[in-house]
Amino acid sequence: MGVRGGGQGRASRLRSCLAASLVLAVLAAGAGPLAAGEWEPAEGPPEPRGRSPFQPSTGLPPVEFGAVVAASYRGPGNGDTRRNRELPILLWWSPGLFPHFPGDTERIDCARRSCLVTRRRRVALHRRTKAVIFYGTDFRAYEAPLPRLPHQTWALFHEESPMNNYLLSHRPGIRLFNYTATFRRESDYPLTLQWLPSLAYLRRAALPLAEKERWRQQGYAPVLYMQSHCDVPSDRDRYVRELMKHIQVDSYGKCLNNRELPSERLRDTSTATTEDSEFMTFISRYKFHLAMENAICNDYMTEKLWRPMHLGAIPVYRGSPSVQDWMPDDLSIILVDDFGSPQELAQFLDFLDRNGEEYLKYLEYKKPGGITNQFLLENMERREWGVNDMTLPNYLNGFECFICDRENIRVAGERDHKKSRGKVPAPEPHIAQFTHMGCPMPAPGFGNIEDLSAGDSWKEMWLQDYWQSLDQGEALTTMIHHNESHQGRFWDYMHEIFVKRTRQQ
Repeated sequence: MGVRGGGQGRASRLRSCLAASLVLAVLAAGAGPLAAGEWEPAEGPPEPRGRSPFQPSTGLPPVEFGAVVAASYRGPGNGDTRRNRELPILLWWSPGLFPHFPGDTERIDCARRSCLVTRRRRVALHRRTKAVIFYGTDFRAYEAPLPRLPHQTWALFHEESPMNNYLLSHRPGIRLFNYTATFRRESDYPLTLQWLPSLAYLRRAALPLAEKERWRQQGYAPVLYMQSHCDVPSDRDRYVRELMKHIQVDSYGKCLNNRELPSERLRDTSTATTEDSEFMTFISRYKFHLAMENAICNDYMTEKLWRPMHLGAIPVYRGSPSVQDWMPDDLSIILVDDFGSPQELAQFLDFLDRNGEEYLKYLEYKKPGGITNQFLLENMERREWGVNDMTLPNYLNGFECFICDRENIRVAGERDHKKSRGKVPAPEPHIAQFTHMGCPMPAPGFGNIEDLSAGDSWKEMWLQDYWQSLDQGEALTTMIHHNESHQGRFWDYMHEIFVKRTRQQ
């Protein structure tokens, strides 16, 4: 299943943030679990099974080759007077990210109407369970709840790297879902700026250039590289290894390590992940930070980009091809792909290292009025959720209310359609689009794929993972259309797809 363990660290940190912050939120808001009798669905059989209008169509188009703190969130409030036993139920299939405390079922009162949300999987087949919410990193095609019921939508929350689940980057995979919250701006509930707390975060004053020059005179490199997650789909180490032949790079992580951090505290990985002040001061002395994402996809931008900008270093960036759309001005980062080779990039970095006036042009956005990108300004203004801001909902709860409001609208539309005996049109099914994730096939960080040896570990790992994920999406889609209920059949479908492709080749 295109899921690798490397992304689990950030997911576990996100879960830790949930647990710690929810305690404070409950004390502040007085929220608590509902009494058992308040939420228990009325007895009754589930709705008849059949092909759901919310399932992906059979005619699939051809396939082309932040940390958040979550508060217990009841919503802004509304005039919904229904009792809990009358509300639509939203089921979190990934219970570790269930964003409520301390119970496992809560009522949320969103902008339009209210819902019950729960992590109790035993309500999965109930007629009032209108939506199932999945966390993308945890989603396994071979563990999906089957059969898929005609009265339920599937919602995807996936703010993580595409490498954590390449199934979602293929049409058959993403079209399993009706609603999405991903880093792509095209998703239903975009999480693109999840790692940018505020515009003030960008405006923080940079270390004076004179201090950075003194650092250089002490023998430190102009360029910093700090990665301990090696062998990732973007193949960044292969590029950096070549760059190191042409310019001095201080590499402190496990990947391409050539220098040790000066203290035990700085060597503690938790120091780096929590933006410890001593750690931040240390790395802010570098002029350039190699900011390379672990996978390439439009709008996938992490702290690797935003942290250097916060510190006043120039990111030397490879990641989102659309990154320039989000930058504070026209000259704030250096794009690796603008250069024909690592040697050309090294020559340009050396030029800026020796010319302070040219270097400082990349930090103009930190001056008053220096953030001139209206697209960035407008998106930050419109963003309804906050990053580590207890006065705003976090994006987990925000997406939950997004689903609640839309499911209430759908339920009302279906009721009107039924009452009118067809005179009122039934609600149109909403299906996620390829552009809601749609990340490209991994490519070598340097050189051509044809030049890699047959035993290259990166090639064997990530290309196989990418294409096997396509097979898994197709297998699960076929199972849904066949109204399958036995998960064990998944591998039979996988075998059939493999045999069919082998014959075609």
